[in-house]
Amino acid sequence: MLRKSVLLKPLFAGVLACFSLGTMAQAVADYQVIPLPQSIQLAKTGQFLLADGVKITYPAGNDLMKNNAEFLAEYVQELIGVKLVPVAEKAAKGAINLAIKPQKNKEAFTVKVDAMGVTITGASEAGVFYGIQMLRKSLPAEATGSVNLPYATVSDAPRFEYRGMMLDCSRHFFPVEFIKRYIDILALHGENNFHWHLTDDQGWRFEVKRYPLLTQVGSKRAQTVIGHNTGIYDGTPYGGYYTQDECREIVAYAKKRYINVMPEIDMPGHMLGALAAYPELGCHKDHYDVWQIWGVSEDVLCVGNPKTLEFIKGVLEELIDVFPSQTIHVGGDECPKTAWKTCPTCQAKAKELGLVATEKHSVEEQLQSYFIKEMEKFLNEHGRSMIGWDETLEGGLAPNASIMSWRGLEGGIEAARQHHNVVMTPTSFCYFDYYQSNDKKNEPIAIGGYLPVSRVYEFNPVPDELTPEEQQYIKGCQANLWVEYIPDGNQVEYMVMPRMAALCETQWMDRSAKNYDSFVKRIPKLFATYTKLGYNFAKHLLDVNGLLTSNPEEKCMELELFTADKMPVHYTLDGSVPTKDSPVFQQTLKLRQDSHIRAVAVRDGVLSSEWTERVKISKSSFKPVSLKLNPAPNYTYNGAKQLTDAIHGTSTFSMGAWLGFNGDDCVATIDMGQATAVSTCSARVLVETSSWVFDANQLMVECSDNGQTWKKVGETFYQLPSDHETTIRVHKLDFPKTTARYFRVTLGTVKAMPSFHDGKGKPAYLFVDEIELD
Repeated sequence: MLRKSVLLKPLFAGVLACFSLGTMAQAVADYQVIPLPQSIQLAKTGQFLLADGVKITYPAGNDLMKNNAEFLAEYVQELIGVKLVPVAEKAAKGAINLAIKPQKNKEAFTVKVDAMGVTITGASEAGVFYGIQMLRKSLPAEATGSVNLPYATVSDAPRFEYRGMMLDCSRHFFPVEFIKRYIDILALHGENNFHWHLTDDQGWRFEVKRYPLLTQVGSKRAQTVIGHNTGIYDGTPYGGYYTQDECREIVAYAKKRYINVMPEIDMPGHMLGALAAYPELGCHKDHYDVWQIWGVSEDVLCVGNPKTLEFIKGVLEELIDVFPSQTIHVGGDECPKTAWKTCPTCQAKAKELGLVATEKHSVEEQLQSYFIKEMEKFLNEHGRSMIGWDETLEGGLAPNASIMSWRGLEGGIEAARQHHNVVMTPTSFCYFDYYQSNDKKNEPIAIGGYLPVSRVYEFNPVPDELTPEEQQYIKGCQANLWVEYIPDGNQVEYMVMPRMAALCETQWMDRSAKNYDSFVKRIPKLFATYTKLGYNFAKHLLDVNGLLTSNPEEKCMELELFTADKMPVHYTLDGSVPTKDSPVFQQTLKLRQDSHIRAVAVRDGVLSSEWTERVKISKSSFKPVSLKLNPAPNYTYNGAKQLTDAIHGTSTFSMGAWLGFNGDDCVATIDMGQATAVSTCSARVLVETSSWVFDANQLMVECSDNGQTWKKVGETFYQLPSDHETTIRVHKLDFPKTTARYFRVTLGTVKAMPSFHDGKGKPAYLFVDEIELD
């Protein structure tokens, strides 16, 4: 499932060779780690030898510092094989001394290496731990013995107090040992919050002793859909849950690593796991099944039923007994309110509360607000705080609640202006379930989207439009990993690394200090650490990247080829296999004819994986084009000109190359500039019916000499599918040679999806990326 594994191994071996230490030279640490510390002051001379037998001293009677010393010893032995000796003694010359010196930022640290030895001073025990992580990452993972630490003073402190990673364990279940491994990955990257998504439509994962059916029934689904809601199922029962003792074990494991475990029970939507166990908590049905597909179910909790409040409070009471986290996540996202509109119990509750629709909020939105405020009141009474997704703003936010803003930054901005604490986690920067490469065919299946490391690195969680006072309410940021298409821990690691490395620089570093080129230069060292620790990670940063840009003025395609670490790129344009003897890319190439581009990077004589693309130049390429009807707002991108820019989209419709029409036909008029003979029309259409994206049902071509009077020259129709399909389809229509200046091409959309589809009767999307006339 992983990306060109045969090629990646020699590629990475080449990268490691860049850091080889040689048989004679002494290995040397490098403090230019990720995240990059605020201050690295290197002495002109002097080194401390980190070797077997060096002591790690820590204050006697401080168990947290003892843990820190043991972690340091464990990390060093694991990475370079050197055995250090933790001892409860006073600071000593020639030792690594752990110390505490309080300051305002309790997670700050300083690591000083000089003639006395190594001193790791933290503002708290947590600060010492982060100093240890810095020192750990400074060690060359290729070393197999003692390492020299250059004399230096290295200081750092995190920018944000909340630094998180979320893992969804509902759609797929991960064993306790992997959860611990995931927490170790978080610790390596300086995270301090593990957001644990424990319940959803596809399974309930937290043991509630008061409600045993939640795990006996709600944790199990009969089978699971294959792919993107294809309608095909694996026929295999699936389940799993965490006992309360296992959860306490995870909490303790994380606490030793200064990571808070924040549990989430998603409500009042995403609750089919609970409804399958206790159907009386729903609005209309007497039976529910744990969901076997992905998406958002319209079956939600009945918020007008007093038993629902009693149930949720019972769940939360046991949850807070297990999890000491000050903040408890109650979800609140994606809750369809259709059932509430026709539920007598919910409507009676709305009447009892005196809820009336306003310009801003419907009655049902206010019902959700009522429910969420009840949950916050309960948590506050038990000494806890509440956080929810940004939908909890709808209907009015609970008085003391915090917000996780996922649908962009807007929810966070609104909450900050209302003086509520905010954690930013927008899809556009922080959804690690998105593809991290355009090359989908060589990637494990993902939910969609496109989020490369470079995009994660650009993230600024503090919007400029907030006032300085309002900005103080942005407490931090986190990335989310939803696991509909991520069945095991191996793939979890692949999806989060190295994107978590890019995120942690945002979480730790001041915005003005961040530099992507610097980050890329430092990442191979972290890759070496990943490899030594046995982590599975994505290596796209080492791949060749190609950028094709349409240049209508010069009527050509412009090609750029590069790697993040600026290695030489060798290429061919005729489809032949590139080698180290192929031309080296030097400057922008202007392509004016059909080309088959293939390119590789060369590192120490080792070829990287290949980047390839085809360029097709037609008579209509780069010609002006206009649309009769606009695309859907979310899928307009660069507008009509994309239809003749000679750039072909990939198989992900949300990456910006495809124009998306919802219910409206794509009617494009192309101005050829002068009378031009044409006898064929081709149109590229993306099809992904599980995402409501259907093929065209019609292709029609008309011609005109003046752009006003039109004559049909060809037309064909296409049948609706009888089942789900995913493909890129090229429709071709031949017709008698026609000479005209203007050609109008119509691609018909499906106005009502067929009966096999969940959205039957509703209009489908049509995605088009190129129309070619020849």
